[in-house]
Amino acid sequence: MASKLPRLRCLYSSPIINPPTACPISSRSFATEAPEHNPSIRRPPTTFRDRLNSGPSFTEFVSSPPSAEFSTPLSANDPPLTDPPTSEETLRTALVGPANRKRQITRLPTWLQTPIPTSPNYKRIKSDLRGLNLHTVCEEARCPNINDCWGGSDKSAATATIMLMGDTCTRGYPHEPEHTAEALKRWGLGYVVLTSVDRDDLADGGARHFAETIRKIKHKAPGMLVEALTGDYAGDLDMVDLVAGSGLDVYAHNVETVEALTPMVRDRRATFRQSLRVLERAKGAREGMITKTSVMLGLGETEEQIWEMLRELRKINADIVTFGQYMQPTKRHMPVHTYVTPSVFETWRQRALDMGFLYCASGPLVRSSYKAGEAFIENVIKKRKAGRDISMMQQPGAIDTKKIVQSA
Repeated sequence: MASKLPRLRCLYSSPIINPPTACPISSRSFATEAPEHNPSIRRPPTTFRDRLNSGPSFTEFVSSPPSAEFSTPLSANDPPLTDPPTSEETLRTALVGPANRKRQITRLPTWLQTPIPTSPNYKRIKSDLRGLNLHTVCEEARCPNINDCWGGSDKSAATATIMLMGDTCTRGYPHEPEHTAEALKRWGLGYVVLTSVDRDDLADGGARHFAETIRKIKHKAPGMLVEALTGDYAGDLDMVDLVAGSGLDVYAHNVETVEALTPMVRDRRATFRQSLRVLERAKGAREGMITKTSVMLGLGETEEQIWEMLRELRKINADIVTFGQYMQPTKRHMPVHTYVTPSVFETWRQRALDMGFLYCASGPLVRSSYKAGEAFIENVIKKRKAGRDISMMQQPGAIDTKKIVQSA
Protein backbone atom coordinates (compact mmCIF):
# COMPACT_ATOMS: atom_id res chain seq x y z
CA MET A 1 0.00 0.00 0.00
CA ALA A 2 2.86 2.32 0.76
CA SER A 3 4.18 1.96 -2.72
CA LYS A 4 0.86 3.06 -4.19
CA LEU A 5 0.51 6.25 -2.16
CA PRO A 6 2.72 8.48 -4.33
CA ARG A 7 0.83 7.35 -7.37
CA LEU A 8 -2.47 8.42 -5.79
CA ARG A 9 -0.98 11.75 -4.90
CA CYS A 10 0.15 12.16 -8.48
CA LEU A 11 -3.36 11.50 -9.83
CA TYR A 12 -5.41 13.54 -7.41
CA SER A 13 -3.24 16.17 -5.79
CA SER A 14 -0.34 16.77 -8.19
CA PRO A 15 1.78 18.86 -5.78
CA ILE A 16 3.37 21.93 -7.32
CA ILE A 17 6.95 22.53 -6.36
CA ASN A 18 7.60 25.86 -8.09
CA PRO A 19 4.39 27.93 -8.67
CA PRO A 20 4.50 29.99 -11.86
CA THR A 21 4.72 33.72 -11.65
CA ALA A 22 1.82 35.82 -12.94
CA CYS A 23 2.22 37.14 -16.50
CA PRO A 24 2.46 40.93 -16.63
CA ILE A 25 -0.46 42.59 -18.41
CA SER A 26 0.86 44.75 -21.20
CA SER A 27 -1.12 47.85 -22.17
CA ARG A 28 -2.12 48.20 -25.84
CA SER A 29 -1.39 51.55 -27.39
CA PHE A 30 -3.88 53.29 -29.73
CA ALA A 31 -3.43 56.06 -32.25
CA THR A 32 -5.77 58.23 -30.17
CA GLU A 33 -5.78 57.74 -26.46
CA ALA A 34 -9.25 57.47 -24.92
CA PRO A 35 -9.94 60.05 -22.24
CA GLU A 36 -9.95 58.82 -18.70
CA HIS A 37 -13.43 58.04 -17.40
CA ASN A 38 -14.50 60.38 -14.69
CA PRO A 39 -17.68 59.13 -12.95
CA SER A 40 -18.26 62.54 -11.42
CA ILE A 41 -18.98 64.10 -14.84
CA ARG A 42 -22.47 63.17 -16.11
CA ARG A 43 -23.65 63.40 -19.74
CA PRO A 44 -26.29 66.13 -20.18
CA PRO A 45 -29.81 64.73 -20.87
CA THR A 46 -31.01 64.88 -24.48
CA THR A 47 -34.14 66.76 -25.50
CA PHE A 48 -34.67 64.81 -28.74
CA ARG A 49 -37.53 62.73 -27.35
CA ASP A 50 -39.35 65.81 -26.07
CA ARG A 51 -38.88 67.56 -29.41
CA LEU A 52 -40.09 64.50 -31.32
CA ASN A 53 -43.23 64.14 -29.21
CA SER A 54 -44.10 67.81 -29.64
CA GLY A 55 -43.56 67.67 -33.41
CA PRO A 56 -46.08 67.00 -36.18
CA SER A 57 -48.15 63.82 -36.35
CA PHE A 58 -47.52 61.21 -39.04
CA THR A 59 -50.38 62.51 -41.19
CA GLU A 60 -49.13 66.09 -40.88
CA PHE A 61 -45.61 64.95 -41.66
CA VAL A 62 -46.50 63.37 -45.02
CA SER A 63 -49.16 65.85 -46.12
CA SER A 64 -48.10 69.29 -44.89
CA PRO A 65 -45.06 71.47 -45.59
CA PRO A 66 -42.58 71.35 -42.70
CA SER A 67 -42.44 74.18 -40.23
CA ALA A 68 -39.45 76.47 -39.88
CA GLU A 69 -38.49 74.76 -36.62
CA PHE A 70 -37.86 71.45 -38.33
CA SER A 71 -36.29 72.87 -41.48
CA THR A 72 -33.40 74.82 -39.99
CA PRO A 73 -29.85 73.78 -40.92
CA LEU A 74 -27.92 71.51 -38.57
CA SER A 75 -24.99 73.92 -38.68
CA ALA A 76 -23.77 76.91 -40.61
CA ASN A 77 -22.13 74.66 -43.21
CA ASP A 78 -25.02 72.22 -43.67
CA PRO A 79 -27.67 72.74 -46.39
CA PRO A 80 -31.33 73.22 -45.37
CA LEU A 81 -33.40 70.05 -44.92
CA THR A 82 -36.15 71.37 -47.19
CA ASP A 83 -36.22 72.84 -50.65
CA PRO A 84 -36.48 76.62 -50.95
CA PRO A 85 -39.98 77.94 -51.63
CA THR A 86 -41.11 77.56 -55.21
CA SER A 87 -44.01 78.99 -57.18
CA GLU A 88 -47.22 77.01 -57.34
CA GLU A 89 -46.64 75.48 -60.75
CA THR A 90 -42.86 75.10 -60.82
CA LEU A 91 -41.70 71.54 -61.40
CA ARG A 92 -38.78 70.35 -59.30
CA THR A 93 -36.11 67.95 -60.51
CA ALA A 94 -33.62 65.69 -58.77
CA LEU A 95 -30.54 63.64 -59.71
CA VAL A 96 -30.79 59.96 -58.80
CA GLY A 97 -28.62 56.88 -59.34
CA PRO A 98 -24.97 55.94 -58.78
CA ALA A 99 -22.33 58.65 -58.88
CA ASN A 100 -21.11 57.68 -62.34
CA ARG A 101 -24.60 57.21 -63.80
CA LYS A 102 -26.69 60.06 -62.50
CA ARG A 103 -29.98 60.80 -64.25
CA GLN A 104 -32.44 63.63 -63.78
CA ILE A 105 -36.03 62.93 -62.83
CA THR A 106 -39.03 65.20 -62.25
CA ARG A 107 -40.30 65.09 -58.70
CA LEU A 108 -44.00 64.70 -57.96
CA PRO A 109 -45.58 68.18 -58.12
CA THR A 110 -47.09 69.57 -54.97
CA TRP A 111 -50.56 69.73 -56.53
CA LEU A 112 -50.57 65.91 -56.85
CA GLN A 113 -49.84 65.26 -53.18
CA THR A 114 -52.82 64.18 -51.08
CA PRO A 115 -53.33 63.35 -47.39
CA ILE A 116 -53.54 59.82 -46.06
CA PRO A 117 -57.20 58.81 -45.37
CA THR A 118 -57.85 58.63 -41.65
CA SER A 119 -61.51 59.65 -41.20
CA PRO A 120 -63.91 57.40 -39.25
CA ASN A 121 -66.26 57.25 -42.22
CA TYR A 122 -63.45 55.93 -44.44
CA LYS A 123 -62.84 53.12 -41.94
CA ARG A 124 -66.55 52.26 -41.73
CA ILE A 125 -66.96 52.00 -45.50
CA LYS A 126 -63.82 49.90 -45.80
CA SER A 127 -65.10 47.58 -43.08
CA ASP A 128 -68.45 47.15 -44.88
CA LEU A 129 -66.67 46.31 -48.14
CA ARG A 130 -64.49 43.65 -46.54
CA GLY A 131 -67.45 42.14 -44.69
CA LEU A 132 -69.37 41.62 -47.96
CA ASN A 133 -66.29 40.61 -49.97
CA LEU A 134 -66.61 43.55 -52.36
CA HIS A 135 -63.87 45.44 -54.22
CA THR A 136 -63.61 49.09 -55.26
CA VAL A 137 -61.63 50.84 -57.94
CA CYS A 138 -60.84 53.44 -55.31
CA GLU A 139 -58.62 50.89 -53.56
CA GLU A 140 -57.45 48.80 -56.51
CA ALA A 141 -56.27 51.86 -58.47
CA ARG A 142 -55.06 53.69 -55.33
CA CYS A 143 -57.16 56.68 -56.28
CA PRO A 144 -55.79 59.92 -54.80
CA ASN A 145 -59.33 61.15 -54.12
CA ILE A 146 -60.31 58.28 -51.82
CA ASN A 147 -60.04 60.53 -48.77
CA ASP A 148 -62.52 63.02 -50.30
CA CYS A 149 -64.95 60.45 -51.68
CA TRP A 150 -65.04 58.14 -48.65
CA GLY A 151 -64.38 60.72 -45.98
CA GLY A 152 -67.66 62.62 -45.93
CA SER A 153 -69.14 63.68 -42.63
CA ASP A 154 -71.59 60.78 -42.95
CA LYS A 155 -72.16 57.89 -45.33
CA SER A 156 -74.78 59.73 -47.33
CA ALA A 157 -72.14 62.31 -48.25
CA ALA A 158 -69.70 59.66 -49.46
CA THR A 159 -69.33 58.10 -52.89
CA ALA A 160 -67.58 54.93 -54.02
CA THR A 161 -66.93 53.05 -57.24
CA ILE A 162 -67.73 49.36 -56.85
CA MET A 163 -65.64 46.97 -58.94
CA LEU A 164 -67.68 44.03 -60.21
CA MET A 165 -66.02 40.83 -61.40
CA GLY A 166 -62.77 42.00 -59.83
CA ASP A 167 -59.48 40.24 -59.28
CA THR A 168 -61.30 36.94 -58.62
CA CYS A 169 -63.69 35.60 -61.26
CA THR A 170 -67.29 36.37 -60.30
CA ARG A 171 -68.39 32.91 -61.37
CA GLY A 172 -67.05 31.92 -57.95
CA TYR A 173 -69.16 34.65 -56.28
CA PRO A 174 -72.71 34.30 -57.62
CA HIS A 175 -74.11 36.52 -54.85
CA GLU A 176 -72.11 39.63 -55.77
CA PRO A 177 -75.10 41.54 -57.26
CA GLU A 178 -77.11 40.93 -54.09
CA HIS A 179 -74.20 41.85 -51.83
CA THR A 180 -73.50 45.02 -53.80
CA ALA A 181 -77.11 46.16 -53.59
CA GLU A 182 -77.20 45.39 -49.87
CA ALA A 183 -74.04 47.38 -49.17
CA LEU A 184 -75.25 50.41 -51.10
CA LYS A 185 -78.63 50.34 -49.39
CA ARG A 186 -76.83 50.18 -46.04
CA TRP A 187 -74.76 53.26 -46.89
CA GLY A 188 -77.75 55.25 -48.11
CA LEU A 189 -75.86 56.80 -51.03
CA GLY A 190 -77.63 58.98 -53.56
CA TYR A 191 -75.24 58.15 -56.42
CA VAL A 192 -73.07 55.10 -57.09
CA VAL A 193 -70.66 54.06 -59.85
CA LEU A 194 -70.24 50.44 -60.97
CA THR A 195 -67.30 49.28 -63.05
CA SER A 196 -65.21 46.20 -63.77
CA VAL A 197 -62.04 45.05 -65.44
CA ASP A 198 -62.40 43.92 -69.06
CA ARG A 199 -63.82 40.40 -69.05
CA ASP A 200 -63.07 39.21 -72.57
CA ASP A 201 -62.96 35.67 -71.15
CA LEU A 202 -66.75 35.79 -70.75
CA ALA A 203 -69.01 35.41 -73.77
CA ASP A 204 -70.99 38.55 -72.90
CA GLY A 205 -68.03 40.45 -71.46
CA GLY A 206 -69.84 40.61 -68.11
CA ALA A 207 -72.76 42.65 -69.46
CA ARG A 208 -75.42 40.39 -67.92
CA HIS A 209 -73.72 40.61 -64.54
CA PHE A 210 -73.74 44.41 -64.82
CA ALA A 211 -77.43 44.43 -65.74
CA GLU A 212 -78.39 42.09 -62.90
CA THR A 213 -76.50 44.19 -60.35
CA ILE A 214 -78.16 47.40 -61.56
CA ARG A 215 -81.61 45.82 -61.31
CA LYS A 216 -80.87 44.59 -57.77
CA ILE A 217 -79.78 48.08 -56.72
CA LYS A 218 -82.86 49.70 -58.21
CA HIS A 219 -85.05 47.14 -56.44
CA LYS A 220 -83.49 47.73 -53.00
CA ALA A 221 -82.93 51.48 -53.39
CA PRO A 222 -85.25 52.88 -56.10
CA GLY A 223 -84.11 56.46 -55.54
CA MET A 224 -80.42 55.72 -55.97
CA LEU A 225 -78.83 56.91 -59.22
CA VAL A 226 -76.51 54.42 -60.91
CA GLU A 227 -73.61 55.05 -63.28
CA ALA A 228 -71.91 52.16 -65.07
CA LEU A 229 -68.36 52.51 -66.37
CA THR A 230 -68.00 49.66 -68.85
CA GLY A 231 -65.55 48.35 -71.40
CA ASP A 232 -66.25 48.22 -75.12
CA TYR A 233 -67.45 44.58 -75.09
CA ALA A 234 -65.14 43.91 -78.04
CA GLY A 235 -67.46 45.97 -80.22
CA ASP A 236 -70.63 43.93 -79.41
CA LEU A 237 -73.19 46.74 -79.29
CA ASP A 238 -76.00 44.37 -78.22
CA MET A 239 -74.24 44.11 -74.86
CA VAL A 240 -74.23 47.90 -74.65
CA ASP A 241 -78.02 47.83 -75.15
CA LEU A 242 -78.36 45.21 -72.42
CA VAL A 243 -76.57 47.33 -69.81
CA ALA A 244 -78.15 50.62 -70.89
CA GLY A 245 -81.64 49.10 -70.72
CA SER A 246 -81.33 47.77 -67.15
CA GLY A 247 -82.43 50.96 -65.43
CA LEU A 248 -79.10 52.76 -65.75
CA ASP A 249 -78.93 56.55 -65.35
CA VAL A 250 -75.41 57.34 -66.66
CA TYR A 251 -73.44 55.28 -69.18
CA ALA A 252 -69.69 55.87 -68.98
CA HIS A 253 -67.00 54.53 -71.27
CA ASN A 254 -63.52 56.03 -71.39
CA VAL A 255 -61.67 56.90 -74.58
CA GLU A 256 -58.61 57.31 -72.29
CA THR A 257 -56.51 59.40 -74.70
CA VAL A 258 -56.47 61.11 -78.09
CA GLU A 259 -56.90 59.00 -81.22
CA ALA A 260 -53.26 59.30 -82.33
CA LEU A 261 -51.95 57.83 -79.05
CA THR A 262 -54.60 55.13 -78.64
CA PRO A 263 -52.52 52.29 -80.23
CA MET A 264 -49.64 52.99 -77.83
CA VAL A 265 -51.70 53.63 -74.68
CA ARG A 266 -54.55 51.10 -74.91
CA ASP A 267 -54.83 47.46 -75.84
CA ARG A 268 -54.61 46.92 -79.59
CA ARG A 269 -58.13 45.47 -79.59
CA ALA A 270 -59.53 48.73 -78.21
CA THR A 271 -59.73 51.55 -80.73
CA PHE A 272 -60.80 55.16 -80.47
CA ARG A 273 -63.53 54.69 -83.10
CA GLN A 274 -64.89 51.63 -81.34
CA SER A 275 -65.21 53.62 -78.12
CA LEU A 276 -67.12 56.32 -79.99
CA ARG A 277 -69.55 53.69 -81.29
CA VAL A 278 -70.14 52.41 -77.75
CA LEU A 279 -70.96 55.90 -76.46
CA GLU A 280 -73.18 56.67 -79.44
CA ARG A 281 -75.12 53.41 -79.04
CA ALA A 282 -75.61 54.01 -75.31
CA LYS A 283 -76.88 57.53 -75.99
CA GLY A 284 -79.62 56.19 -78.24
CA ALA A 285 -80.59 53.26 -76.01
CA ARG A 286 -82.93 55.33 -73.86
CA GLU A 287 -84.25 58.85 -73.96
CA GLY A 288 -82.48 61.09 -71.48
CA MET A 289 -79.48 58.78 -71.07
CA ILE A 290 -76.39 60.72 -70.03
CA THR A 291 -73.11 59.56 -71.59
CA LYS A 292 -69.72 60.26 -70.08
CA THR A 293 -66.07 59.69 -70.98
CA SER A 294 -62.69 60.44 -69.44
CA VAL A 295 -59.30 61.40 -70.81
CA MET A 296 -55.80 61.28 -69.34
CA LEU A 297 -53.42 64.14 -70.09
CA GLY A 298 -49.66 64.00 -69.82
CA LEU A 299 -49.05 61.19 -72.32
CA GLY A 300 -47.54 63.39 -75.00
CA GLU A 301 -50.74 64.59 -76.71
CA THR A 302 -50.77 67.87 -78.60
CA GLU A 303 -53.26 70.70 -78.26
CA GLU A 304 -54.68 70.09 -81.73
CA GLN A 305 -55.17 66.39 -80.96
CA ILE A 306 -57.21 67.29 -77.87
CA TRP A 307 -59.33 69.71 -79.92
CA GLU A 308 -60.02 67.00 -82.51
CA MET A 309 -60.97 64.49 -79.82
CA LEU A 310 -63.46 66.92 -78.27
CA ARG A 311 -65.01 67.63 -81.67
CA GLU A 312 -65.51 63.88 -82.26
CA LEU A 313 -67.16 63.49 -78.87
CA ARG A 314 -69.55 66.34 -79.56
CA LYS A 315 -70.54 64.73 -82.88
CA ILE A 316 -72.00 61.77 -80.99
CA ASN A 317 -73.59 64.07 -78.37
CA ALA A 318 -71.46 62.92 -75.43
CA ASP A 319 -72.66 64.86 -72.38
CA ILE A 320 -69.74 64.79 -69.97
CA VAL A 321 -65.97 64.70 -70.33
CA THR A 322 -63.34 64.69 -67.59
CA PHE A 323 -59.61 65.42 -67.76
CA GLY A 324 -57.07 64.04 -65.29
CA GLN A 325 -53.31 63.65 -64.97
CA TYR A 326 -51.84 60.35 -66.17
CA MET A 327 -49.80 58.66 -63.43
CA GLN A 328 -47.44 55.77 -64.16
CA PRO A 329 -48.77 52.78 -62.13
CA THR A 330 -45.59 50.69 -62.40
CA LYS A 331 -42.25 50.82 -64.20
CA ARG A 332 -43.68 48.46 -66.81
CA HIS A 333 -46.19 51.10 -67.90
CA MET A 334 -45.65 54.15 -70.04
CA PRO A 335 -43.72 56.91 -68.26
CA VAL A 336 -45.31 60.29 -67.61
CA HIS A 337 -44.48 62.57 -70.52
CA THR A 338 -45.66 65.82 -68.92
CA TYR A 339 -47.06 66.95 -65.59
CA VAL A 340 -49.90 69.20 -66.73
CA THR A 341 -50.35 72.26 -64.55
CA PRO A 342 -53.67 73.17 -62.88
CA SER A 343 -54.03 76.28 -65.05
CA VAL A 344 -53.90 74.18 -68.24
CA PHE A 345 -56.55 71.84 -66.84
CA GLU A 346 -58.75 74.83 -66.10
CA THR A 347 -58.29 76.05 -69.67
CA TRP A 348 -59.55 72.75 -71.10
CA ARG A 349 -62.48 72.73 -68.69
CA GLN A 350 -63.64 76.08 -69.98
CA ARG A 351 -63.08 75.07 -73.59
CA ALA A 352 -65.17 71.91 -73.15
CA LEU A 353 -68.05 73.87 -71.63
CA ASP A 354 -67.85 76.41 -74.47
CA MET A 355 -68.19 73.54 -76.97
CA GLY A 356 -71.50 72.50 -75.40
CA PHE A 357 -70.63 69.71 -73.00
CA LEU A 358 -73.11 69.48 -70.15
CA TYR A 359 -70.34 69.20 -67.59
CA CYS A 360 -66.54 68.96 -67.46
CA ALA A 361 -64.39 68.11 -64.45
CA SER A 362 -60.76 68.92 -65.17
CA GLY A 363 -57.82 68.84 -62.79
CA PRO A 364 -54.67 66.91 -61.91
CA LEU A 365 -56.48 64.68 -59.40
CA VAL A 366 -59.71 64.25 -61.36
CA ARG A 367 -60.56 60.65 -62.19
CA SER A 368 -63.36 59.06 -64.17
CA SER A 369 -65.51 58.74 -61.06
CA TYR A 370 -65.23 62.09 -59.36
CA LYS A 371 -67.25 63.19 -56.37
CA ALA A 372 -67.86 66.75 -57.57
CA GLY A 373 -68.98 65.56 -60.99
CA GLU A 374 -71.34 63.02 -59.47
CA ALA A 375 -72.96 65.73 -57.34
CA PHE A 376 -73.61 67.82 -60.43
CA ILE A 377 -74.91 64.87 -62.50
CA GLU A 378 -77.21 63.81 -59.67
CA ASN A 379 -78.72 67.29 -59.62
CA VAL A 380 -79.19 67.31 -63.40
CA ILE A 381 -80.92 63.92 -63.45
CA LYS A 382 -83.28 64.86 -60.66
CA LYS A 383 -84.22 68.07 -62.43
CA ARG A 384 -84.84 66.16 -65.66
CA LYS A 385 -86.99 63.64 -63.88
CA ALA A 386 -88.96 66.49 -62.37
CA GLY A 387 -89.68 67.71 -65.89
CA ARG A 388 -87.56 70.85 -65.70
CA ASP A 389 -85.66 72.18 -68.65
CA ILE A 390 -81.90 71.70 -68.46
CA SER A 391 -81.38 75.27 -69.63
CA MET A 392 -82.38 76.43 -66.15
CA MET A 393 -78.96 75.22 -64.98
CA GLN A 394 -77.31 78.07 -66.88
CA GLN A 395 -79.54 80.81 -65.42
CA PRO A 396 -78.45 83.10 -62.56
CA GLY A 397 -78.54 81.29 -59.25
CA ALA A 398 -77.86 77.89 -60.77
CA ILE A 399 -75.11 75.59 -59.57
CA ASP A 400 -71.59 76.86 -60.19
CA THR A 401 -69.81 73.73 -61.38
CA LYS A 402 -66.39 75.27 -60.84
CA LYS A 403 -67.16 75.80 -57.15
CA ILE A 404 -68.32 72.20 -56.84
CA VAL A 405 -64.99 70.94 -58.19
CA GLN A 406 -63.00 73.19 -55.85
CA SER A 407 -64.99 72.14 -52.80
CA ALA A 408 -64.57 68.42 -53.42
